[in-house]
Amino acid sequence: MTPAHDPHRDLLLDYLRAQRRHVLGIVDGLTEEQLRRTVLPSGWSCAGMLAHLASDIEDFWFTAVVAGEGQDYQNAPDVWDVPVDVPALRMVDRYRAAITRSDAVIARTPAHTPPGWWPGDLFGDWRMHDLGEVILHVIAETACHAGHLDAQREIIDGRQWMVLTD
Repeated sequence: MTPAHDPHRDLLLDYLRAQRRHVLGIVDGLTEEQLRRTVLPSGWSCAGMLAHLASDIEDFWFTAVVAGEGQDYQNAPDVWDVPVDVPALRMVDRYRAAITRSDAVIARTPAHTPPGWWPGDLFGDWRMHDLGEVILHVIAETACHAGHLDAQREIIDGRQWMVLTD
């Protein structure tokens, strides 16, 4: 079933797409070595952040929670560490593929549809009530991580996503 036109949902999608473009734009042009480089004390890399965004944000919230294809995420492997035998550049493709899957779920789900699955007590009493709330949450998560990528990229090669000049 295709959801009816919903201006509020469309606005949320516009903001989500903008944050996804930010993520992809800030990592654009990084080499294999740069994608794997860690520069912050927490030790994550841009490739690891892309893997996190693909698995723990896009796939988890849209495929598992909204679409109801829940999995045992409490025992999921650590996606932040991209194995050395997996090209770091593949994480960009992995993130794009996760976006495509998420967009397919969003396209067929009305905004007020409750989650098809919820991860038990993973979040305590906190709960999302519908697709609209999930989209808003993913916007916030993606924006936050885009900011992390901005800092990482500036340290790596000086590039900044948005620079305002006088």
